[in-house]
Amino acid sequence: MEMTKTNPLSNFLCKFKNIPVINHFQKGTKEPTTDTVKEKDRKHSEKDEEAVVRMTGITCWFGNLIANQNINFHLAKGEIHALLGENGAGKTTLMSILYGLYQPESGDIYIRGEPVDIKSPLDAIDLGIAMVHQHFLLTLPHTVTENIIVGLKSSRGIFLDTGKAEKKILELSKKYGLEVDPRAIVGNLSVGEQQRVEIIKALYREIDILILDEPTSMLTPREEEGLFAALRLMVKQGLSIIFITHKLHEVMAVSTRVTILRNGKVIGTVNSSETSESDLAKLMMGHSVVQQVGDRGHGCGEGEAREKTETILRIEDVTALNNSKIPSLSGLSLELRKGEIMGIVGVDGNGQSELAEVISGLRKVEKGHIIMAGRSIENLSPRKIREWGLAYVPEDLLATGLILEYSIAQNLILDRWYQKPYSGRLFLKEHEIRRFAEKAISDFDIRSATGIDSPVRTMSGGNMQKVVLARELSRKPKVLVAHNPTRGLDIGATEYIHTQLIAQKESGVGVLLLSLDLEEILSISDRIAVIYEGKIMGVFEKDVADTDKIGLLIGGNLSKSGLQPKPPP
Repeated sequence: MEMTKTNPLSNFLCKFKNIPVINHFQKGTKEPTTDTVKEKDRKHSEKDEEAVVRMTGITCWFGNLIANQNINFHLAKGEIHALLGENGAGKTTLMSILYGLYQPESGDIYIRGEPVDIKSPLDAIDLGIAMVHQHFLLTLPHTVTENIIVGLKSSRGIFLDTGKAEKKILELSKKYGLEVDPRAIVGNLSVGEQQRVEIIKALYREIDILILDEPTSMLTPREEEGLFAALRLMVKQGLSIIFITHKLHEVMAVSTRVTILRNGKVIGTVNSSETSESDLAKLMMGHSVVQQVGDRGHGCGEGEAREKTETILRIEDVTALNNSKIPSLSGLSLELRKGEIMGIVGVDGNGQSELAEVISGLRKVEKGHIIMAGRSIENLSPRKIREWGLAYVPEDLLATGLILEYSIAQNLILDRWYQKPYSGRLFLKEHEIRRFAEKAISDFDIRSATGIDSPVRTMSGGNMQKVVLARELSRKPKVLVAHNPTRGLDIGATEYIHTQLIAQKESGVGVLLLSLDLEEILSISDRIAVIYEGKIMGVFEKDVADTDKIGLLIGGNLSKSGLQPKPPP
């Protein structure tokens, strides 16, 4: 099969051009070696003979960056095959080739034993392949049903048969535990709800090869368990699934086999039942993750302890509306202290997004007050609030955190381009911008094809997140609001970000961490607040937090939790 080289920009545009159709080691202490993995690879040869997908010798370049180098990958019928690696390892690129978004320089693809030439997502869908992307391909003004059925033939000719479609969507929703309202406007849904729409959109097409790109990055632990149960049911019904992830526990929980990529190369393929999280981490990163940042001790003197009890952010009886003009925050009150990390935990859609937005000036406060460092900031402009000391890592990078057409360097100065040393009398000071951007790329290990001049749209989701984090953490804020800051990041990058959040805390910054990952909240938070239906159910010290009882509070069940939490201020 002849492969042709395509420009990464055209590849990216090709993806959006086709949106209407797309909406159509044994355990042990010894470090595993490449030789060990190759031996395990040979043991899979019999299974690979039954492969529904076989990719051989796949090589793909973006400029001077080699994304995939001579990769061999096989998916067996009826298995969940995890594709594991750090951000930038080449996982999504490889699957984008299988889905027809990119064209490799060399290599061959076989589907059910037959050689194929997949030049577009149309070809992939015709072959029974669907891909759920990490960044959603949804049209926000339209309903859930319209997003799911667009590009498909209607049984009513030129008219949409939305009634029939809604019925099928509800059946899939109930069957797989992916709750959605078929008539809801997608733009009014939370990020987690939009993720469910994407998954149902793929299932709706009755394909038999499903690619999931970081599908749990926005799911709660309960939703994650529900998804895993759904995936197991799917393979029992004959589907074969490729599960792109960087989370080790997901690999162990749901996959049959796992292929590890590092720096664009396959390190090996192993049976999930014959390995461990520590072995996989060594293969993925090339070294061990020695210490969890949340386990580190942080001593302080009496004077510092007193300073850290001072309130830096006070939220008093705040009410705010969501995009549907329905109250999403209902008299919410909370205090954040200097030099602490307060974790906000709750099921997605209970007011977390609106809380972050009223603090940052992106959403109107209907009632109540927000006081930061002694100043009232409710309903001020985002620029003024930032100038007074707020840093904000938003939940939705593409809509709020980045301008995709801009370069890395330009995105890094979005909040400070008009200030010294970046702005001169008439023109921006390019040398100062480049100096700052190059340091940020080095400090945060931001990987791109052409350095600081790369448009962020050409980067992986994890590296996009790093650009936002680099911009926000390079400030000297008084308060840092971080909404799912490690979403989509691999284990090494997550550890690094946690270290940075702790460093901000130790410098006296008040850190408000909103995360759907309870493990993350428990790992690095000093106090934990449970949010439910726009209210704080209670605030608890980390040392006395009981995850089972907090789980009941997350579901709004205060009486069954048996807790008498200290009420928020």
